[in-house]
Amino acid sequence: MDVGVSTRDVQQFDGDAVAVGIFSDDKELQGPAAAVDEAMAGVIARLRDSGEITGAADELTLVHTFGKIEPERVAVVGLGARKHFNLERVRRASAISCRALRKAGAKRIGLALAWAESGVNLAQAARAATEGALLGLYRFDRYKSAATQEGGADDEVGGVDGASAETSERAAKELDSITILGRGREPALRAAVTRGQILAEATNFARDLGNEPANVLTPTEFAERARRMAEEVGLDCEIFGPERMRELKMGALLGVAQGSAEEPRFIILRYRGGARDEPGLALAGKGITFDTGGISIKPAADMDAMKMDMCGGAAVVGAMMAIARLKPAVNVTGLVPATENMPGGKAYRPGDILRAANGKTIEIVNTDAEGRLVLADALSYAIEHKYSPIVDIATLTGAIVISLGHLRAGLFSNDEALVRQIQASAESAGERVWPMPMDAEYGAMIKSEIADVKQTGGRAGGAISAAKVLSNFVDNTPWAHLDIAGVNARDKREPDGDKGATGFGVRLFVELATQLAERKGDRSRAVEATV
Repeated sequence: MDVGVSTRDVQQFDGDAVAVGIFSDDKELQGPAAAVDEAMAGVIARLRDSGEITGAADELTLVHTFGKIEPERVAVVGLGARKHFNLERVRRASAISCRALRKAGAKRIGLALAWAESGVNLAQAARAATEGALLGLYRFDRYKSAATQEGGADDEVGGVDGASAETSERAAKELDSITILGRGREPALRAAVTRGQILAEATNFARDLGNEPANVLTPTEFAERARRMAEEVGLDCEIFGPERMRELKMGALLGVAQGSAEEPRFIILRYRGGARDEPGLALAGKGITFDTGGISIKPAADMDAMKMDMCGGAAVVGAMMAIARLKPAVNVTGLVPATENMPGGKAYRPGDILRAANGKTIEIVNTDAEGRLVLADALSYAIEHKYSPIVDIATLTGAIVISLGHLRAGLFSNDEALVRQIQASAESAGERVWPMPMDAEYGAMIKSEIADVKQTGGRAGGAISAAKVLSNFVDNTPWAHLDIAGVNARDKREPDGDKGATGFGVRLFVELATQLAERKGDRSRAVEATV
């Protein structure tokens, strides 16, 4: 889809629909909404005076223009109270507007959702509007045949693979272009829109991986898609099979994999934007392409969602895709241990002891706590190659959902400076995290009498004890763990997006890599200034 920028007045936009935002606590219309209202002889103001439009956050009203301006429709979207307006409101307003206008049959949409007096940086708002539009318009319907294209909860129509998709009803309801309308320096706005498009496309790539059924996205297929992506964007890619894993003594990953007929894969993606001799940042993502729970099998209800137990790995792959396109001046390596967790005849058992690549032994208590095992070998690999800092991401525990619900990921770390960096990156990216405790006393929960570490500390503080297990494999290297079990997917369609994988972590990781590159540049300039 073509995404562009225009600094012309909103009334002059020559598309067939335009979206403007209004605040709930403004006494009079402001910015683009006021300009459109004036051209339409006060229609929006009258609807507001009557109470039909209130400006409440996420409210959406479609108004026909009847030829008073070029676009046939105006989407008036509520931005909520002015004091709460931020970039996330821009993203949501953009997503909601674009979904509604696509449903109405629009082809060329203009978004005028932020202006100088709205209190946000206009370039950042242009990026956020682009992200919101492309994330909101995302659909995963490639397996729907023409005969079943009956539409979803918002009357949107599914598509099919291959050439027949071009003649489907779904194709008739796709947008041709989105134009971000705003004042300011056009080059800065264009750069912001390009960045937003790259971030959204990478996030949607990760969502595609998460939404694929497990009979399609096996560990081998996961690795192949990562390899093809790496080839397209210029990343180095290395993929280990079981033989290489045995050579590296990745006994934890191989232990989880042994119950499945599908071979495991260890995916390595390398981006080199910094000095050749600097190991750089490592991103490690859990890649369990289906999780039955193994011998400690899960209940049948909702087990189908366990195809998304690889969303951490998908986030790493998606982030590496965007990093390669944006080219920050930093080295980044992505690590994804990929396997199924199945209860086959050779499956590992509660009571077993596995040895990770760093030599530490792990007492198995519950085979449904497999994510920390595969990550143990990924983290050991990162330490062996001296990457720093290291950040892992995983749908690791149901306990984090009890703690934080579905709004924030849990953030665990051994380094306060890294916590602050990740919090800043999360805030900028619009992906919320919350720091969790890692007191030394929690280590007693995973103390084993027969091995170096016990795999799980039980239900109480389950997310913390899981993070404590991972901390055994990072030595003193600055490290952080993101538990995304509550935010990796939506279980229902919402105004700003469909059910399914969210791609959480992609934008956060790209922002982290960008900030690390910028801080490194600042330090270099400071050193040069003292010489």
